[in-house]
Amino acid sequence: MIRLKRSQCNFNLLTTSLLPRIVPLRFYTPLETRMATKFPSDEWAKALMEKLNTSAAYAEVAKNWEGDCCFVVEPDPGSTALSAPFTMYMDLWHGKCRDAFSIPDPSAKNPAFIFTAPLSSFVRIIKGELEPIQAMLTRKLSVKGSMVTVMRNVPTVLEFVKTCTLVESEFAL
Repeated sequence: MIRLKRSQCNFNLLTTSLLPRIVPLRFYTPLETRMATKFPSDEWAKALMEKLNTSAAYAEVAKNWEGDCCFVVEPDPGSTALSAPFTMYMDLWHGKCRDAFSIPDPSAKNPAFIFTAPLSSFVRIIKGELEPIQAMLTRKLSVKGSMVTVMRNVPTVLEFVKTCTLVESEFAL
């Protein structure tokens, strides 16, 4: 939905000899075309699911991926942006995301992979400032699950993160 302020509407008049009267044409300038989605949140997980399911590149690269994931976003030490760990669950299967939502505890779903990191690390990864594989190897992002599977599917991981950057995100740091 596009919202407009009345002060942002330009009214131009079109007159020609063929028209018996003046016909106003309205040109609208959008106030905002899209709102950024707060990260981490249930809405952000669903927005990412939509981006993954419409990405041909992700569908091709992840066609052999089988495994659901939990992303546990932990509060940064000394920060008030996040008061408690926040967990997002994603059911990834053969290049599609079958479901995505927030859950109170990652053990509630028993996912194949659990990725855990402080909020600031996830933000850097989503913004493209930190490579996910580098984050795993330097322990800024911990992985619970088969690291062999992750390393065999590096292109899938990279395309997943690239798709994350497409979600218009609002970060509270």
